[in-house]
Amino acid sequence: MIQKSVAWCLFVIATIAAPPVCAEHVLVAVAANFNLPFREIATEFERATGHQVRVVSGASGAFYAQIKNGAPFDVFFSADRDRPKLLEEEGLGVKDFRFTYAIGRLVLWSPNAALIKGGETLRSKTFKRLAVANPKTAPYGVAAMQTMQNLGLWDSLKSQLVMGESLGQTMGFIESGNAQLGFVALSQVLDPKIKGTGSRWEVPTDAHAPITQDVILLVKGKDNPAAKSLMEFVTGTQAKNIIARYGYLLK
Repeated sequence: MIQKSVAWCLFVIATIAAPPVCAEHVLVAVAANFNLPFREIATEFERATGHQVRVVSGASGAFYAQIKNGAPFDVFFSADRDRPKLLEEEGLGVKDFRFTYAIGRLVLWSPNAALIKGGETLRSKTFKRLAVANPKTAPYGVAAMQTMQNLGLWDSLKSQLVMGESLGQTMGFIESGNAQLGFVALSQVLDPKIKGTGSRWEVPTDAHAPITQDVILLVKGKDNPAAKSLMEFVTGTQAKNIIARYGYLLK
């Protein structure tokens, strides 16, 4: 009797611990600003479902071009809504499987705790180089450009700009000292490794067009259960709490 009880307990434990038999892999393209929160979400998703997530992070514009050229992504988390919408219209995204997962926040940041004192810092002579993401490939670069235009500083600051092809590269310019400050995503400054150190100016949301970030299920992932499950998971409370913790607004 005892042996049967032990055997039953071991069976139950093995059943609970084992991943689902139908576990799949999903390849996800993620805009650089959302890389950190998404990796946390992916960890929780894998734990909850048994599916496996492969993440590639970069600039939204670059991903759009890669997807048009046949890149094998299942899901695309963009830093804007325009490119996912275009992919849907062009037949590369699945119709009715696109939604806004976050609204981004732009921030002017420096590792120097004494450098940034609000938006007026941009008018000062306290820095030589200002890092921004390329507006042609990164929506946060567009927001940075619009902010400087609204402040009447775009033309005067052009000669001091250092442009990264993604927000990841832009942050790298600042951290390496190639630029003393720069426009990045608030989510990057809230990275646990940075912990909000340095100095920053959280750009008012009315200084630029909203950074509305959409995700879309791509045609390659339409028959992938893991891809559809991930899309659903992102709408849940667990994922939303992670997104909000990194400074994003939720629609």
